[in-house]
Amino acid sequence: DKIMGKSVCEEAFKLSKEEVFDKSMTYWNSGKTKEWLDLKIDLLIGKREGYYFWDMDGKKLMDVHINGGTYSLGHRNPEVIEALKEATDYVDIGNHHFPSPLKAMLAETVIKASPEGMKHVIYGSSGGEIVDFALKCARAATKRKKIVCIQNAYHGHTGLAVAAGNDRYSKIFLADKGPDEYIKVPFNDVAAMEEALKGGDVAAAILETIPATYGFLMPEEGYLPAVKALCEKYGTLYIADEVQTGLMRSGEMWAITKYGVTPDIIVTSKGFSGGIYPISAAILNEKASYWMTQDGSAHMATFGGAELGCACALKVFEILNRPETKKNIDFISDYLRKGLDKIREENPDIFTGIRQCGTIMGLEFAGKEGAIPVMQHLYQNGVWAIYSQLDPHVLQFKPGILASKEYCDELLEKMEKGIREAREDILAQA
Repeated sequence: DKIMGKSVCEEAFKLSKEEVFDKSMTYWNSGKTKEWLDLKIDLLIGKREGYYFWDMDGKKLMDVHINGGTYSLGHRNPEVIEALKEATDYVDIGNHHFPSPLKAMLAETVIKASPEGMKHVIYGSSGGEIVDFALKCARAATKRKKIVCIQNAYHGHTGLAVAAGNDRYSKIFLADKGPDEYIKVPFNDVAAMEEALKGGDVAAAILETIPATYGFLMPEEGYLPAVKALCEKYGTLYIADEVQTGLMRSGEMWAITKYGVTPDIIVTSKGFSGGIYPISAAILNEKASYWMTQDGSAHMATFGGAELGCACALKVFEILNRPETKKNIDFISDYLRKGLDKIREENPDIFTGIRQCGTIMGLEFAGKEGAIPVMQHLYQNGVWAIYSQLDPHVLQFKPGILASKEYCDELLEKMEKGIREAREDILAQA
């Protein structure tokens, strides 16, 4: 009985932290486990609720990493959990060969929440998988193979997606394709983009609207519209990776629309089901859907569009479409920015800048790896925020979109203390 039902979690969480770290080093991912321990982050997440979680030793932390937007609606959002429970009275994952009421309802909901001209939704189970699918669609539609992507991008760890990302994630697995297939250009460089596209042989340009793992580098004025115009000029499809920036985190359903761009494909995952069930989606216009007219069974995924996940995602969209949600996003975006500006004014020698689009924020700190000591001090003060892996002078700061004023006040108080202590430590070691 101890390995069945609810007792599985009960038995697992009886382990001590030492036992979990030992088992992780022995049986799980020793490199990742050691990486965090070397950074003095001995975190093992136990209880979680809303925008808080508790370390297994009882330490309470405010979560402004939210796993890249996965917990944008909070950990274990009760409405989404209830939707999942209710769905289990009717369905399981379903059968990927056939339509279903839940898949159809969710697809209609997503299309209605997307830019004009988007026609179809295809599901996956993760961000990397759905990026792979989007790239396949572009190749099918254009009969071209080349992909243009951004230097220091991140699109996931699956086959096509990892090759479109930074070499850190691709080279170790020999997935770093040569210039004949993947062309990488700097972000915010229109001339470099045109140079890559002008041969007329590129299937797709894929861009995170705001590159998250690269530290939320903001698009310069006119950049994204210029990229879209170049794609149209040279017959290339534009894929907007909205896995971390979509679902209202910018204040709009899709961040790309804030920049006046309608892409050919939008990909979404992470917070798509509120962190309760794995599901992702690609939103396609007519041209990107070309393959369906040739062979609608050319792409399938057993767990793609699992009906349980669709039920969760439908509840997520219901929450996102509430007027009070948009109002709250606007409030906390402004309120937290004012508080962070004040903290920056008090620590100008280490806290050097703020990148922001709604609740999507990157906090800049002095030094090549300036965000790492800040992360460590915030952790000590009960705030979990993570440094940007591809630009560690930037701290990823991602408040949940349903956060209250009381939560924001507590967060700013702890941010002020953590950053001040980091500054004192840094100056003492200088």
